[in-house]
Amino acid sequence: MKSVTVVNHPLVQHKLTFMRKKDTSTAGFRRLLREISLLLCYEVTRELPMTNETIETPLAEMQSPVLEGKKLVFASVLRAGNGLLEGMLDLVPSARVAHIGLYRDHETLEPVEYYFKAPEDLSDRLVIVVDPMLATANSAIAAVQKLKERGARNLRFVCLLAAPEGIEKFTTAHPDVPVVTAAIDERLNDKGYIVPGLGDAGDRMYGTK
Repeated sequence: MKSVTVVNHPLVQHKLTFMRKKDTSTAGFRRLLREISLLLCYEVTRELPMTNETIETPLAEMQSPVLEGKKLVFASVLRAGNGLLEGMLDLVPSARVAHIGLYRDHETLEPVEYYFKAPEDLSDRLVIVVDPMLATANSAIAAVQKLKERGARNLRFVCLLAAPEGIEKFTTAHPDVPVVTAAIDERLNDKGYIVPGLGDAGDRMYGTK
């Protein structure tokens, strides 16, 4: 799994443990997801291109590093992706945002698209796709494919949890898209949920179940 990075930072793992607990409140779950998203964003943006510009400090002129190129794009897979998106925008407030509306058909487990809105010039930007769970990977594969069709060429995928089955399927479909996750769990159950997992991220984040 050379294209998969597991962020095993102690703060990430500590916060993830509290998110997994079934008695964690909606407010607590939402807060923890936002906090973890900052740390995942730090990791996925580690190799952004840099350039130097001349600035003046209170004491002297100097060459100092700044980000190079166009502002990056965060692409949220609705609705649960917004939980990661909000924290990542705290860290990179100038980023552009794309929204991809997909829901999983509970009979076929296949994704159904209902919404797509993205900046026009994706080809010259790094696009970071965010969705808390990489389970069957069907939605993630569809989201990345849609972005590629709209011109995106440099993509990365960020999730909170991944299943081995989902990683294998996603990396087979999109071997050019690195994955950053907080943990790889044991397996999927017969309903396509990650085990031991943390339940449905969207329901827990919005208190809808």
